[in-house]
Amino acid sequence: MTWNWQLPDWPQFSYDKAVLASLEQKFLLKSSFLSGIYHHINDTDKTTLIVDLISDEAYKTSEIEGEYLNRDSLRSSIRRYFGLLTDKRKIPPAEQGIAEMMVNLYQSYATPLTEFALCDWHLMLTSMRRDLQNVGRYRTQEDEMQVVSGSFHKPKVHFEAPPSKIVPNEMEKFITWFNENEKTLPALVRAGIAHLYFVCIHPFEDGNGRIARALAEKALSQALGYPTLIALSHTIQKNKKAYYAALEHANKSNEITDWLIYFANTILDAQPYTQQVIEFLIEKTKLYDRIKNQINSRQEKVIARLFEEGLEGFEGGLSAENYIRIADTSRATATRDLQDLVEKGVLLRRGELKSTRYVLNIPALNK
Repeated sequence: MTWNWQLPDWPQFSYDKAVLASLEQKFLLKSSFLSGIYHHINDTDKTTLIVDLISDEAYKTSEIEGEYLNRDSLRSSIRRYFGLLTDKRKIPPAEQGIAEMMVNLYQSYATPLTEFALCDWHLMLTSMRRDLQNVGRYRTQEDEMQVVSGSFHKPKVHFEAPPSKIVPNEMEKFITWFNENEKTLPALVRAGIAHLYFVCIHPFEDGNGRIARALAEKALSQALGYPTLIALSHTIQKNKKAYYAALEHANKSNEITDWLIYFANTILDAQPYTQQVIEFLIEKTKLYDRIKNQINSRQEKVIARLFEEGLEGFEGGLSAENYIRIADTSRATATRDLQDLVEKGVLLRRGELKSTRYVLNIPALNK
């Protein structure tokens, strides 16, 4: 098998510019719209939006790699990096590392890319790993770096990266390419190439996928002039088989139109989710304004908990048992409180008897 980095035209990627142009226009129009509605939320909700989207991206980019983190610890860690109040919990290393990297991405998107910055991201991700030879630096192993699936006796090699000895030179060229093309390449094209180019070099022992997705988001943010807060990893995770299939298809040739179309459409699919989160926060403010001084402290506590769940909400909806536990109250009181919230239009009731569930009565959750 000949890989793209072994071809004479590496890394001179080619693609159909005309095909990508219409997708680029859609991205810019939607980005402008999202920027407009973003300015309709107050400062407190803007901070909530930032924390929510960064938390979700941190969680999903790890989930793509088969690593399932604790959402509450992740969110608490990100709040801490923004200087916000937290529950003082002890944060596990994995959650702390990806949180630190994603916050750094948000805060330093405009700065030029450097080897130090990339290695620093890797150090954040892997600082507590004892199974890696190289933490915070490029890989040095003489063994082949392969992406493999299947059994030990019949492995399937999906990709083989360049040997470690040429990685420093390859990365020097990659970093130069990334910085020199900030103003010359369209946003979607640069983000898509940056992701593919980086994972094909596969410079680190582990964490390449997460860093590649962060680089794509950095490229998009630089093109727009502000952090995109786009739900890229959230969208990829929904169909990660298609993501890995597109990567595998793209690693054998340097004509990458199909990859760029796939990646551009993934970004376009991610934008509506960001819009939903913004609309959710706007509707949250409207709801609280409408019910001000009309609900008791138990109801306030449960409503706040529902909003903390975000767009995903309680799996299957809020049950009476959930209410009893959150509000620390009796079943009879929970029944009265829930009925009152339905009558006030705060909650919608679904189902009957033991199957009864409640959801917030806001359009973003009920489309």
